[in-house]
Amino acid sequence: MSKKGRVLVAMSGGIDSSLAAVLLHEQGYEVIGMTMKTWDYASSGASKKETGCCSLDSINDARNIAVSLGFPHYILDIRSEFGDYVIDYFTDEYIAGRTPNPCVLCNTHIKWDALLKRADKLGCEYIATGHYARIRNENGRYIISRGIDILKDQSYALWGVSQQSLSRTIFPLGDLTKKQIYDMAKDRGFTELVTKSESYEICFVPDNDYRGFLKRRVSGLEEQVQGGEFVLEDGEVVGTHEGYPFYTIGQRKGLGIALGYPVYVTEIQKDKNRVVLGSFDELARDGMYVNKLIMGKYPLISERMETVTKVRYNDSGHPAVIEQTGDTMKVFFGNGVNAIAPGQAAVFYEGDDIIGGGWILSSFRQHA
Repeated sequence: MSKKGRVLVAMSGGIDSSLAAVLLHEQGYEVIGMTMKTWDYASSGASKKETGCCSLDSINDARNIAVSLGFPHYILDIRSEFGDYVIDYFTDEYIAGRTPNPCVLCNTHIKWDALLKRADKLGCEYIATGHYARIRNENGRYIISRGIDILKDQSYALWGVSQQSLSRTIFPLGDLTKKQIYDMAKDRGFTELVTKSESYEICFVPDNDYRGFLKRRVSGLEEQVQGGEFVLEDGEVVGTHEGYPFYTIGQRKGLGIALGYPVYVTEIQKDKNRVVLGSFDELARDGMYVNKLIMGKYPLISERMETVTKVRYNDSGHPAVIEQTGDTMKVFFGNGVNAIAPGQAAVFYEGDDIIGGGWILSSFRQHA
């Protein structure tokens, strides 16, 4: 056993997770690689060739790195567990009129649990991933911080990882930039990793057509929801939509309606089978409610606190004041924030540190 300990590294076959394994190996850890098979494209009914983290090529790429450095590599098939949990959540959320975030859910409820269970069986003290984020222990709390490469920072997707799981987690890339990772791969002769394209799609929606996926997945969905009304903010009916699950808050393209000025989806009214449209200014909301909280830096926010809050993955963040009541956070924005979508994750930051996060329940316009 290495003095540094044994670590199970999640290896997707891409450059980031591969370099995470390489760096830990060089630092003296006893590395074991593991590639998780979460989905296969044949199950999705999509026409696109299988690529990305679940493909045979990616599995082989991860194994080749392990073989070249002389550490073991295993494949963990979690397709059944993934499908039951993540796919059902994905479809249920759209049918409920919300916009799901399956990658966050998969990280926190599937991948970490699967890795830790296998780590225990293999005698690994730690698990590691190729996320661009940092972690530290302070005052008895494990705190996730943004990676130093702001353009690649992935801390938003990790807010739901539990304190117990974080106590055994290593993020080797948190203090590095993407350019440094590319340079390290080149220096070590892993040129195939540098030229390999990266996938940013949802793994089970390989053609990015989530509407087609829903139609294939949910029998009779189109008949259940088609023919609803497009309405303006004042309730005026201006057209007919194809079914409320096929629209998301903030959507402008693909509405199939012309009103002489740009309009956006501002609200989805599932019970009325209505999709509300409005101008860009009408997208703005003054605040939101966030529930199912998982707290990070602080176990509880006992009084109002100033934060920067992200309402989606690619969001740069907005100044906000948060107020916690039990398992719900009320969030007040100093300026209006556009396209707050129920079902998405909200993450609260103090500087670079994650205070906590949760799922957006609803938004509101009136100032508190």
